Formats: sequence, C-alpha cells, structure tokens
Amino acid sequence: MDNRLIKLYELLLSYYGEQEWWPANSPYEVMVGAILTQNTAWGNVEMAIARFEGNLNPEFVRDLEMEALKEIIRPSGFFNQKAVYLKSLTSWYSQYNYDASILRQEPMEKIRNELLGVKGIGPETADSILLYAFNFPSFVVDTYTMRLCERYSVCAGKNYNAVKQYFEQIFEPDAALYNNFHALIVTHAKTHCRKTPVCAGCPLEETCVRVGVERVSLT
Repeated sequence: MDNRLIKLYELLLSYYGEQEWWPANSPYEVMVGAILTQNTAWGNVEMAIARFEGNLNPEFVRDLEMEALKEIIRPSGFFNQKAVYLKSLTSWYSQYNYDASILRQEPMEKIRNELLGVKGIGPETADSILLYAFNFPSFVVDTYTMRLCERYSVCAGKNYNAVKQYFEQIFEPDAALYNNFHALIVTHAKTHCRKTPVCAGCPLEETCVRVGVERVSLT
C-alpha cells in the first residue's frame, strides 16, 4: 500500500474540499468538452461551448454543416481537427441512441476500446469521457498528475498506462473518488504545483520532496 499516494489524496481533500467535477449540463457536453480542451485552456473551451447558444446536443452537432461547426468551436483552437473529432465521436455515440443510460449498461473496457478507436481520442480523452460523462471508474492521468507524482515522490511510473494502473491498484474502483482525486490534482497544479511551482503556502509543503525543483530527503 502506497501511503504517500493516500496521504497526498487526504491532504489535497482536506485543503481544497470536494471538487464536484465536471462542469457540464449533460454527458454529451462533457464529451464535447473533453475534445475541445485538447491543447488549450479551459477558458477557451467555455467560450466555444457558449457559442452553441443552448443547442449543444448530439442531434444538433450531427446535422450541423462541418464549416458551421468549425466556426462555432473556433475559440478552442485547432478547430479544423476538433470539428472532425466531434463528428466522429457523435457518430460513435449514435449506436447507443445518444442515451447515456444505455451506454452505461456495457462493460467499461468495451466502451474504452471503442472510444480509443474514434478519431482524435487518446487514453486521456477516453478516460475523461468514461469517468466524467458516464461515471465509470477509470482514472484520468494528465500532465498535472505526472508532475505532481514526480515532485511528491510517488513512484507511479513514467507513462500513461503505468500511472493509471498504479492509481487503480492503490484505490479500489470508485468513480466518485477517482473524479475527486483527479480534480484535486488539477486544482492543485494550477494553484501551487505549476511548471514554476509556488511552494509558499502549499498544503503539501511539509511532506513534498520537491523532486525536480529542489531535492529534499524523505528522512
């Protein structure tokens, strides 16, 4: 049992509290957000979503002309690629009649493999959709997770699958916990554990070994 990983979760939870992610009105909006957030800041995603003017649903995106879709999502950047990705994702979702309750009856690994076969969807986006849109216990790993694990000396691994597997071995399958832990990591990475860290006032200051920032002994 990795006490440092458990301690990390407890400290972040105590400091930041429950995060209640993902901010969206429907599972489909989460799916769209997971595509649009690729290689951009969340503020740009919010601007793009607002441009749907309340029409963010799979039927609307399905019927929308490609050029019109590109224009709507322009604020998110890489809009030519992302429009294609959204069309592909929406087409995939149609086999479940755009119904999250039908999709949730399928095995998680089946859905994950299908998502990974959709153009523009890699492991991080697939796991974000599984966890935040459909409430499957699939831990999301991102740059923030890798950075925090390294600095806090959690020996989770060096690649996406290794880190994901490590977290899921330490914590039993629990979508609510995975959701909150990942959200806490993102919040902390944006507040303190930035590329150039802000260690003063950090809730992990007393226990973080700051690997890659300044090396401090665990003893």
